[in-house]
Amino acid sequence: MTLLSIFLYFVIFLAGFRHRNLTHAATGGEWDLIQRSIGVSAMHMQLLNNDHAIIFDRTDFGPSNLSLPSGKCRNDPNELVLHHDCTAHSVLYDITSNTFKPLMLLTDTWCSSGTVFPDGHLVQTGGYNDGDRTVRTFYPCQNCNWVETPLALRERRWYATNQILPDGTSIIIGGRRQFNYEFYPKTSTTNGIFSLPFLQQTNDAAENNLYPFCHLNVDGNIFVFANNRAILLDYKKNVIVKTYPQIPGGDPRNYPSSGSSVLLPLKNLNEAEVLICGGAPTGSYQRATRRSFGGALNTCGRIKITDAEPVWEMETMPLARVMGDMVLLPNGDVLIINGASAGTAGWELGRNPVLTPVIYKGDNPIGKRFETQNPSKIPRMYHSTAILIRDGRVLVGGSNPHAYYNFTGVLYPTELSLEMYSPAYLGSEFANSKPTILLAPAKVKYGQKVGIKFRVGGGLSKNGVSVTIVAPAFATHSFSMNQRLVVLASGAPKAVSKFRYEIMVTMVDSGIHAPSGYYLMFVVNGGIPSEGIWVQIQ
Repeated sequence: MTLLSIFLYFVIFLAGFRHRNLTHAATGGEWDLIQRSIGVSAMHMQLLNNDHAIIFDRTDFGPSNLSLPSGKCRNDPNELVLHHDCTAHSVLYDITSNTFKPLMLLTDTWCSSGTVFPDGHLVQTGGYNDGDRTVRTFYPCQNCNWVETPLALRERRWYATNQILPDGTSIIIGGRRQFNYEFYPKTSTTNGIFSLPFLQQTNDAAENNLYPFCHLNVDGNIFVFANNRAILLDYKKNVIVKTYPQIPGGDPRNYPSSGSSVLLPLKNLNEAEVLICGGAPTGSYQRATRRSFGGALNTCGRIKITDAEPVWEMETMPLARVMGDMVLLPNGDVLIINGASAGTAGWELGRNPVLTPVIYKGDNPIGKRFETQNPSKIPRMYHSTAILIRDGRVLVGGSNPHAYYNFTGVLYPTELSLEMYSPAYLGSEFANSKPTILLAPAKVKYGQKVGIKFRVGGGLSKNGVSVTIVAPAFATHSFSMNQRLVVLASGAPKAVSKFRYEIMVTMVDSGIHAPSGYYLMFVVNGGIPSEGIWVQIQ
């Protein structure tokens, strides 16, 4: 950080006592406080294809700070805290108008998971207590609400991970004391429980392996990382087809050690790489429960999971981080945001918030991949989230390291606010380089060649133009499920008229590379992305 940026930070920090929604200098991104309170802490968050985000926490926090409409109340004799509850535990946030409305949840969604299906509706699974076998659906419309189906899952799914599959269905992997997986919806071939002993082998009383990191590989199998080890699972045959070496150092990276992971942007569809960053050293959870808060991990491991003999490439982050979130940006960079530099996930077990995001530039040579950004002023600890939205900003919310909502007398009060983080590519100095998509199809088929027309006021960059598609992710507990970015094969852009161009791209050829559904499509001019448009791959 330069002396000038340090000076600007302190000026803004002091001004923030009067106006919390001031922004930082554009050179390292900007922060905007867009909602001081939505009444609900953002433990789970999903962007829908109508530019609304569905946000929810859990029903057994006690009352939230947002009432249900028209005197509606939830009556649940099985609830652990309030049997009669007239407050909301979910909201639908309209990004365009910056407004929100309460939604009714009937069963407990604590530490649950989700997948957006090909038609755009959210299928949300599991939770705790009366919600642990529930499937909830939400369709992207203004007047829709949750529809809940109790006992739709075969097993309790609490801290499980969901992954969309090439055929448009979902696999649900693991969860507390669940060393197996199942599918939703059920079919004649998937109507059962499939044992996965690997989850039991990587789990013990000292180092749990909840919310395993799961990524759909380009061969159609699923990469599963739990604790400090990984496998490649042929889920159709229930066979492990590859066992990866242990991540160097052997420290755990899954909940409660809570590092984060992304499948790096897919460019060559025969190759795939996974990045895992942060976490907490072995034994951190036990030490934290005894009020000893050791430092978080400052390392990232990167592995090409398609190699015949894959090896981990280790890197050192500028800042140690546990409970961080990783977000794929439209230009292929990775944003690492939120979290703490000491302790672990869990009630009251994190310390020293990391306010400064980091950008990871995976195409740079090792040693030159990390760039620190301007800091926020709001700690985002346990139960915080971050998701990419259509205009290239990142919606950030949540943080509640307490068993209930708690705003006073604690180190880190329950946080009900929402912020927007604007990466540096949205700075005014890049306005002339920013493309605007003028014409593109709303629906495409696998293997289809399509033309995309766009405008760039300052002309094309010497660093090239690309087109990316990004799958919106289900974010919770430091892992964004189903997050995926593909760089489409394209020709060179051709000038149509002054500052107007057309680029021909070829869609991926199968659901293995990009499962069917809604994606955000961006034109990227020398690292500067356009605003995205929604496109449905069928």
